[in-house]
Amino acid sequence: MEDEELERLKKKKLQEMIEASREAPGAGTVAELDGSSFDAAVSRKGLALVDFWAEWCGPCKLMHPVFDRLARKYRDVAFGRVNVDQNQPLAARYGIQAIPTFIMFKDGRKVDTMMGAVGEPGIHMIIGKHSGGR
Repeated sequence: MEDEELERLKKKKLQEMIEASREAPGAGTVAELDGSSFDAAVSRKGLALVDFWAEWCGPCKLMHPVFDRLARKYRDVAFGRVNVDQNQPLAARYGIQAIPTFIMFKDGRKVDTMMGAVGEPGIHMIIGKHSGGR
């Protein structure tokens, strides 16, 4: 009876850990950021890459699957996305004039900006540049 209860608790704890890792920044997902979540997401220790985009932007939509795929590859980088139409104060704060625009933050500081549908090579380049060139 004790073994069954122990196994049940182990399975429950494992499931909780799996779910928590999916929700954590940098856990292979892209966080949808807004005015209330942005600062916390980019001020974390390490790297955070934010995609400023809009629903009507074709090149932005082309970059979404690339960004999602690379978020799963670079699990130690927090990936976030800001819809500029819904978050105009954030777009203005960072001087976003063209989309998509990707901004890299390191330890909470803006360290780089890249504009346009840069594809996988561009995302690899900006991450490599700021992570010691992996």
